Amino acid sequence: MNCVVFGGAGFLGSHLVDALVVRGHRVRVFDIPNIEKENLAKSIGRIEIVQGNFQNVKDVSLALEGMDVAVNFVCSTLPDSSNKNPAYDVESNVIGNIVLLEKALETGLGKMVFVSSGGAVYGVPEKIPVSEDHRTEPLCSYGITKLAVEKYLRLFKYLHGLDYTVLRLGNPYGERQRTKGAQGAVAVFLGKIFNDSTIEIWGDGSVSRDFMYIEDTVDAFVRVVEEKAPSNVYNIGSGKSCSINRLLELMAQVTGRKPRIEYRPSRKFDIPEIALDIRRAEKELGWKPRMSLEEGISKTWEWIATMLG
Repeated sequence: MNCVVFGGAGFLGSHLVDALVVRGHRVRVFDIPNIEKENLAKSIGRIEIVQGNFQNVKDVSLALEGMDVAVNFVCSTLPDSSNKNPAYDVESNVIGNIVLLEKALETGLGKMVFVSSGGAVYGVPEKIPVSEDHRTEPLCSYGITKLAVEKYLRLFKYLHGLDYTVLRLGNPYGERQRTKGAQGAVAVFLGKIFNDSTIEIWGDGSVSRDFMYIEDTVDAFVRVVEEKAPSNVYNIGSGKSCSINRLLELMAQVTGRKPRIEYRPSRKFDIPEIALDIRRAEKELGWKPRMSLEEGISKTWEWIATMLG
């Protein structure tokens, strides 16, 4: 199968690229110019790399040419930054994805796999765990744009028959995740623990999220790339919630170090708790997470200690 992975040099994308290559697929990576290729070290020489701008129609068309499946990890904003400039969020993400869909039709793409948010699109849950049929009331522009792209995918299927799958992800973590980014609590916190730096917590630490290890996340992507999924939207997470305070406790146990913590005022867009109902993915895709949070933190810590040591 011919697969193009948009954002394929990043944390999530590079792991999927490696998995697809191992399974014998022809893989094309689309990412920004002058990308750092360390994440692709395992697959260099067995993949095609196309560097370009997601906002450039010609670049996108070139990336799609001859492909059967496209997986899109590209997103220009985060929940916090999206609220600071909603117009840019819409222009770069919603319009960018609409152009991608139009070019997918022109090039004869068979399927689109879109990476959505298993937290931001739902807003404050009415009940836990949250199923795919839960109402969607985003509290940030990031969640609104993710949901808008989901709706356009549905529209393009209705109008043109373009097959698609949306994976609403929890909080993936693991090797290759940036330790100095603004997103990815596990890697960022572990990086600060390694450097004995202060970890800033927004609120009192009771905010709870659904964390899942990268190998489990990639397994879900491989399944929807290779097979026709019965449904169009799936929650992909651990099915459990873990508070930030509990996460830090587990990190202290794994690392043997006491984290330096500074609590800051809470943010309006942070929902109190999220845990995803993953029964649809278990039933229809035969997928389920296998890595415990403790073991996943341990594996990530080993990687960080090697990388930063």
